[in-house]
Amino acid sequence: MKIKEGFVLRQIDDNYIIVPTGSARLSFNGMISFNATGALIWRSMESGMSKADTARAIVSAYDVSEERALSDIDAFCKRLKEAGLVEQ
Repeated sequence: MKIKEGFVLRQIDDNYIIVPTGSARLSFNGMISFNATGALIWRSMESGMSKADTARAIVSAYDVSEERALSDIDAFCKRLKEAGLVEQ
């Protein structure tokens, strides 16, 4: 899964939001906000990191099981897909 062009991550205090830029502003109405785990997943997607490597990073950062990390990644990606922020 790849992030569509025109969407960038911004941090405001402890909150993270997705901001549409350029032509994406015309097709995206609304706002997506998430926590630090979501930001970690978003940044891993931006860098092309694999799902397995992203899960390991979550396990390391938050001391959760790999199963939980993979489940969180799937849920986050589903939310992004539903919002139209990613492409296959």
